[in-house]
Amino acid sequence: MKAKRKPLDSKTPADYGVDTTPRLKVLKVESPAVRKAGIIVASVDELVEKLKNEAKVI
Repeated sequence: MKAKRKPLDSKTPADYGVDTTPRLKVLKVESPAVRKAGIIVASVDELVEKLKNEAKVI
């Protein structure tokens, strides 16, 4: 209970010898590129066909 009444000392980073100046500079901020809409396929065969022919993944 005595700890509740004891005052706390406020310290700053300068008290410990720490430099807090900013080291980075923001040049510009851009939003990410918009993604294209996906395609809904009805069956696995149609999915495999699109992966082979359109995406050329398989």
